[in-house]
Amino acid sequence: MPVPLGVGGVSQSGPSCFDRMKMGFMIGFCVGMATGGLFGGFNAFRYGLRGRELVNNVGKVMVQGGGSFGTFMAIGTGIRC
Repeated sequence: MPVPLGVGGVSQSGPSCFDRMKMGFMIGFCVGMATGGLFGGFNAFRYGLRGRELVNNVGKVMVQGGGSFGTFMAIGTGIRC
């Protein structure tokens, strides 16, 4: 059975493997940032941080969590390609 053609006679294909890995990284980064904000905020309050120290600490934890979880999501997506 022939493959149906898309608009203009060009066959439609899905996103490339690199595009899927980028999307996996972005989703993982967002999830890691959210969990980093929650856990980092609770830890900062527990240690008694306020003001600028609180913002700096929570921001650092959010970026670290987002980067690490995003990296693992990108690797996992690349394995599935």
